[in-house]
Amino acid sequence: MSLSAPSTVTETPALPVGLHGVGRTFPGSRGEADRVVLRDIDMRIAPGEIVALLGPSGCGKSTLLRQISGLDRPTSGSLTIEHTPIAVADQRCAVAFQEPRLLPWRTVRRNIEIGLPRGVDRRQGAARVSELLELVQLTDAAALKPREISGGMAQRASLARALARGPGVLLLDEPFGALDALTRLTMQDLLIDIHRAEPATIVLVTHDVEEALALADRVVLLGRRFDRPGATIARIVDVPGARPRDRASTVLARLRAELLDALGVPSHHDS
Repeated sequence: MSLSAPSTVTETPALPVGLHGVGRTFPGSRGEADRVVLRDIDMRIAPGEIVALLGPSGCGKSTLLRQISGLDRPTSGSLTIEHTPIAVADQRCAVAFQEPRLLPWRTVRRNIEIGLPRGVDRRQGAARVSELLELVQLTDAAALKPREISGGMAQRASLARALARGPGVLLLDEPFGALDALTRLTMQDLLIDIHRAEPATIVLVTHDVEEALALADRVVLLGRRFDRPGATIARIVDVPGARPRDRASTVLARLRAELLDALGVPSHHDS
């Protein structure tokens, strides 16, 4: 899929992301010990790369995503985008969450408008929203309210809102986790089309091994060691092949078995 006309809002080129010894500790309450969530996270993400953060529930994936977005600050270490420090709620990033978080009193079009950069010309902003509606296949739903559309359509609107200002880094926190299996596969394919049309750097949090292997250039597995508190990078897996990938390929099946084994989940994969 491609856009029929050049973007009317200046898009930020896909930007590199750097994490340097990142740690996050939360203070304990009522005399309890501090809770170490992340420890010694070192990673460099190339411009335009899709990286999936994978790991068990509670291992710090979403916390790490918040660090990259600037919505939270690390206790130790540093983070950079394009080799400069990440600011609070950094405008070079955009975030889409598992819940679409659409305003119920606004139409799909007007929800997407919220993501436009400040000060954008009204006509240019309207043209940009129309581009995005076409990109996420919601042109016919532009005038509908959130209660009038499906869960998959709401997630598409959420993605369009995140893309509205043309971010260099797109952060996705389990954006398809609440969808049914078929809609989830459709959304994965749509994300590949979106990335082809507007190739931001993408960091994706997911619990789904198949999703990570279908979408990511690299899968980063977070895990804890018994001798030290907090999650760190246990393994990084390079995923070969251009997108869209054959989900039934033997290469992906082998990587799926390896990742499930690393997560402690029987894969029932016969080698």
